[in-house]
Amino acid sequence: MGPKAASGFYLGRKPAVLLALLLAALLLALAVLGALYGRCLQEAEELRAAAAPASPTAGPQEEGAGCCPPTPSPGSTRPPGVWDEPRLPRALLPLHYELRLWPRVSPGQPGPFVFCGQVNITVRCAQDTATVLLHSSELELWGAAVRGPLLEGPGGGAGGSVEVAELWLDERQEYAVLELRRSLRAGGRYVLQLSFRGPLSEDLDGLFLTRYTDQGQSRHLFGVEKLSSEPAEDQMEGFPVACIVFLFMLIASQLEPTYARTVYPCFDEPAMKATFNIIIVHHPSYVALSNMPAIDTSEMKDENGSLWTVTTFNTTLKMSTYLTALVVCDFDYITRTERGNEIRIWGRKEAIKNGHADYALNITGPLFSFLEDLFNISYPLSKTDLVALPDFAAGAMENWGLMTFQESTLMYIPRDQFGSKKAMICLIVSHEIGHQWFGNLVTMNWWNDLWLNEGFASYFEYIGASYVEPRLPLNKFFYYHMLQPVLREDKEIAARSLSAREEKINGTFSLVGLFDIFTYSKGASIVWMLSSFLTERLFIKALSSYLKAFSFSSVNQDDLWTHIQMVVDAQNEVHLPASVKKIMDSWTCQNGFPVLTLNLSTGIISQKQFYNKRTENNTTYNYTWIVPISWIRNGSAQPLVWLDKSSKMFPEMQISDSEHDWILLNVNMVGYYRVNYDPLHLKRLAQVLEKDPKAIPVVNRLHLIDDAFTLAQAGYIEIEYAFELTKYLAKEDEMFVWYSVLSNLIPDNLENILNNYELYPFLKKYLLKRMLPIYHYYASIIRQNVDTLADDYFDQIHFEKFINTACWLGLQDCLNLSSELYTKWMENPDHEIPFIIKRTICCYGVAMGSDKEWDFAWKMYNHHNSTGIDKDIMLFAMSCTRESWLLYRYLQYSLNNSLLSSDNISIVISNVAATEIGQRIAWEFVTENWLLLNERHRNGILQKLLGVMENFVNTDLQIQELQLFYNTTLDKDLQIATTETLQFAKFANKERRKLIARFTDWLRKNIDD
Repeated sequence: MGPKAASGFYLGRKPAVLLALLLAALLLALAVLGALYGRCLQEAEELRAAAAPASPTAGPQEEGAGCCPPTPSPGSTRPPGVWDEPRLPRALLPLHYELRLWPRVSPGQPGPFVFCGQVNITVRCAQDTATVLLHSSELELWGAAVRGPLLEGPGGGAGGSVEVAELWLDERQEYAVLELRRSLRAGGRYVLQLSFRGPLSEDLDGLFLTRYTDQGQSRHLFGVEKLSSEPAEDQMEGFPVACIVFLFMLIASQLEPTYARTVYPCFDEPAMKATFNIIIVHHPSYVALSNMPAIDTSEMKDENGSLWTVTTFNTTLKMSTYLTALVVCDFDYITRTERGNEIRIWGRKEAIKNGHADYALNITGPLFSFLEDLFNISYPLSKTDLVALPDFAAGAMENWGLMTFQESTLMYIPRDQFGSKKAMICLIVSHEIGHQWFGNLVTMNWWNDLWLNEGFASYFEYIGASYVEPRLPLNKFFYYHMLQPVLREDKEIAARSLSAREEKINGTFSLVGLFDIFTYSKGASIVWMLSSFLTERLFIKALSSYLKAFSFSSVNQDDLWTHIQMVVDAQNEVHLPASVKKIMDSWTCQNGFPVLTLNLSTGIISQKQFYNKRTENNTTYNYTWIVPISWIRNGSAQPLVWLDKSSKMFPEMQISDSEHDWILLNVNMVGYYRVNYDPLHLKRLAQVLEKDPKAIPVVNRLHLIDDAFTLAQAGYIEIEYAFELTKYLAKEDEMFVWYSVLSNLIPDNLENILNNYELYPFLKKYLLKRMLPIYHYYASIIRQNVDTLADDYFDQIHFEKFINTACWLGLQDCLNLSSELYTKWMENPDHEIPFIIKRTICCYGVAMGSDKEWDFAWKMYNHHNSTGIDKDIMLFAMSCTRESWLLYRYLQYSLNNSLLSSDNISIVISNVAATEIGQRIAWEFVTENWLLLNERHRNGILQKLLGVMENFVNTDLQIQELQLFYNTTLDKDLQIATTETLQFAKFANKERRKLIARFTDWLRKNIDD
């Protein structure tokens, strides 16, 4: 035992050594912090030395604060004033920004990282004011000054200055407030000057830093060079790897909706447009990109004598702050010029070298030219950069002249057999190019009309994609990706209107929430309907007028309606039942959509807002829409009619008793509504399908079935009428329709439940009888030449569901096909399984095999060439085994970070829990290993597992068992939420059992039809 410490307790030798080490670590940390603080002071001095013109206000040294800029005082105790308003006053209007940004990042530099800069904003004073408000968030500000009024005429030099009495920040509204000694005068032009500094974080918004790897590079710039001489963590035995991986960093920006204020002080509202001169200071190893072409590069030295490159860019067009953009990177590019527009696709050197940017380059120019010709408006820039960022949360961003993309949404791997990936890239590029007119050239006045940007860009992404990829069928394509998904969401009580009053939309949080399915998909669907009833010719003519009238300006939706009305009034072909504004406001200013109920014996059509069962009693709206109704009778197109009141008789829609007399509304699903036919007519339509499915357009076949199931689930019709519409399926050759039918009959999350019911053998006989003709057609293609499916987008994305259902129903040829393809892959890993069915084939290949097949799946999961998608497929396939001991082993692997990354634990557990034999195994695993799982993942595992387990909750005993465990592991608030979830799951499962009983009874009666 050691000597007695002065404090009265004994300190042994080992604790003493530990204490000394801790003390040394503390001193080292203090030294590092001191060095960082010194660097902060140096940066402030260096910025002031480099930025021009110098601020006339008192500098930091004069303030007695050393070299670090003074922090403006907070505004929490200020008296009421204009700074309490959520919108900027219009006393000052920005005309031009001189913006200098310096991201302080250089090779080998450790974090934390910062950027600094200076902005000079030329403004016009619209009314006398002694208070200047502009946006600033998360920035340190200093050196505030106001020069002016500027002299009129050439040169426009300052005629004086106005002293800044105080600079302070209002954090609530994210304002920087400059209080002046005297007022700025209306009509005068002034220059606001501010220096600033902010953190360069990795949050992927504002100005951010992101890290990535690039293999085979000639040099190493940032971070740590990794030489792989040992097998990687996810490398499998038998596949040696020896490669050099370089770790890089890049700097990029994402400023929509309100992140420009986190990069530089500005008037951060979309209507307050201005021009910009941008200068970027960066390390010489990088290239700097911004909205406009670079016009000059020079060099400067910092306080240590290190060289930095100064890149100056040409003056931008008049644009909103959220469109300013920069990227500082070490990327390569490929280029092509189209009609004077230099197009460059930038990406990691490895990706560019391997041709991954070629497809994007091939379609970008034609898309620009197509929209130029369509609107008769030339693209106004001389260069456009499209940059593939390895990590980018926004997916893609339309910045004028510098569009940014998440790498996977821009880069296409030529060897990728999954052709639908190419379609996805085409859609996203087309969307961002559409924004160059809708959003960049003409911008919504405020975020309440964001749909004017995103709805039109979403509409034209499909028009553009179908132009450059004619094999993409526009009607099917738009319905599947846009219209059908939003109709499913728009029935909920949380649904909102497309447009709202300006005062309702304030604050960054509420603005971010606007970037949702309603703004994009409902907006596009309303435009789709508008184009249909106007005719494409009048629609494009009106848009061209609108775009030309408001170029470089901002609008609200009434401006659009006015220009459409002007075009309608100037012709006699299209006659509307009301003004364009009245028609369209009924769709944009009301939430939800109508369901039309058609009584064909009387010809009366009525409309009511569509509700699902959970919200119908909670809503008291009495909305009425002005509805364009396209329709066919006995296969022949009829003139468009309008339903402009809650109920209206259409004598032309009364039909006879003949089974050959039938009517179908909403042809090709161009209207944003559902149709509820009376039961007798649904039976008649079912008979039409059985005789000749092609008599009804393919989109309407799908829509008819989808409407029927949706209306049945919501209580509008009996479910048996929806089942009747499936009798014809032996004659259905469109995978597009089959996917919708199977998704309604066998939801993915219920596969392993339904086979435990009496329903299963009846469903098996009923469906296989109808599936066999189309199954044999596709099975022969897969065995002979699967590449022939490459041209059909919907075959590629929907066939997986079809073949998975065939195997789930126990079709022997499907199970044999799975074993056959999986065995060939095991024998030769170069003999790849067709990607469009890989998930199903691997699952049933493992399920039909033994530990040998499972071990091969594990081996391929760890293969060094496995992509993220490959790994996801194998993680799923390994849960398909029917051997309990393999599932136990798989779950145990998930606890070992050297075998499976911690990110995959919840995936493995959820996959196992979702299987018939794995449900109990996964639950026991979680309860037995809860302490370890909770230490690593807190409540995340339980929450995900609950989402799977709730499908199995049927009895009070099951709820009690689950609840008992959750009560001992979750916090009080989560216990309450979990109880509610379990009770709702019990209720939902009870209702599902009733539905399954009805389906079983119907199948029993119709099994031989």
